[in-house]
Amino acid sequence: MPTGWLRRHSHRGTVRAFATMAAAAILAMLTTGLLTPARASADGETYTIATDTTFAPFEFQDKQGNFVGIDMDLIRAIAEDQKFTVDIKPLGFDAALQAVQANQVDGVIAGMSITDKRKQVFDFSEPYFESGIQMAVLKTNNDVKSYEDLRGKRVAVKNGTQGATFANSIKDKYGFEVVSFADSSSMFDEVKTGNSVAVFEDYPVLLYGIAQGNGFKTVTPKEEPTGYGFAVDKGRNADLLKKFNAGLDNLKKSGRYDKIINSYLGEGAAKDDNSFLGLIKSTYPILLEGLKMTVILTVISITIALVLGVIFGLFRVSRSIVLRGIGTTFVDIFRGTPLLVQAFFIYFGIPSALGFQMSALTAGIITLSLNAGAYMTEIVRGGIQSVDKGQMEAARSLGIGYLPTMRKVILPQAIRTMIPSYINQFVITLKDTSILSVIGIAELTQTGRIIIAGNFQSFKMWLIIGIIYFIVIMALTKLSDRVEKRIVK
Repeated sequence: MPTGWLRRHSHRGTVRAFATMAAAAILAMLTTGLLTPARASADGETYTIATDTTFAPFEFQDKQGNFVGIDMDLIRAIAEDQKFTVDIKPLGFDAALQAVQANQVDGVIAGMSITDKRKQVFDFSEPYFESGIQMAVLKTNNDVKSYEDLRGKRVAVKNGTQGATFANSIKDKYGFEVVSFADSSSMFDEVKTGNSVAVFEDYPVLLYGIAQGNGFKTVTPKEEPTGYGFAVDKGRNADLLKKFNAGLDNLKKSGRYDKIINSYLGEGAAKDDNSFLGLIKSTYPILLEGLKMTVILTVISITIALVLGVIFGLFRVSRSIVLRGIGTTFVDIFRGTPLLVQAFFIYFGIPSALGFQMSALTAGIITLSLNAGAYMTEIVRGGIQSVDKGQMEAARSLGIGYLPTMRKVILPQAIRTMIPSYINQFVITLKDTSILSVIGIAELTQTGRIIIAGNFQSFKMWLIIGIIYFIVIMALTKLSDRVEKRIVK
């Protein structure tokens, strides 16, 4: 037997190592509870409540990483008054509404205006806050003072809000264009870049941002005020709704309600140090938590993806037309649909259709694993096909079966070819974790968005986050290069 074959034969341990890594990752998920639903037991004492992530002063994150704001303080005070506990899930406004409808959470409190259209889908509490829409522009803008001045220009709104509804209702009359964003901070940044000239937003949000120095000013009076309500899915959780109303009434009678409101909308709190170094100092604990979640998602997902890639990669080069068809279908589905759609389908669609709950972390890992697994499948297929066909023929002529040949001869050689592509996919998966913010996972990018919602320092914060990503990716790339050299040697 050729000595070259024996050297390649010795690399079979690499395959076993990868399989061991995958098994360990899956076992860790099971033992740490990552595969268990995030919601509490159904004894009625604990409720999972969805909320927005970037809607100061109603919900935002403080320096310690806690979610605070009018909504957060109210729901916790009501829970205390009514003797139940809450598990807060910051998902973002759109995702929060979908989570309620999918029965992933029990209710939502997110500065949500009570409208007739929403009443068809949700059951609302009594209004807990009276708001109203206002238009705001940059402080330096002296040209736009009324709706008439918007003709031929663009305005920014936030998806699904009363501000968006109002702007769209008058855009034809005043001749302006409306552009929509997923969160308030992006909406404000749109105007700061000069692409739009104004925002339509609830007046408390505007006042809070102006007090924090976001550079805007209001130029119109409040429109017809609308009430904010706590909401549950239509026909569900009536007891929770009753408790909310009872608790809200008690808070108002005791004066605690006014104290909560005034703590955010009264005299502005002292401004933070928003210099570059000051932001690093005040936000690094929260950013490190986000980075930790990014790394956890990446490592577990890419390990599972490797296992899936080997399995379906072997299917793709199998002599069986059925197995080849399965492998091709897997690749076509998960490479042919956007990762964002996959995340929504796995977290909202499947649990809603089958009637069970799934934690956002579980859904995120499944989404990344399947998506990266499809790309790993093609990497494995390409690696296997790069091995000279004579290797298979030589092994078979020695009486070695097809599967043992694939495992002991072909795959060890193919892995050496696949390593650069695998490293590249590792980096891509790490960056793809940012998309999972849509289902409420506070990885590094989402953490940055949440911080910006409170301090409005978008340029400096995105620069800090970009530097963190660069350092981590460069470190992982250098480490992977060293591992590659040791394996190929």
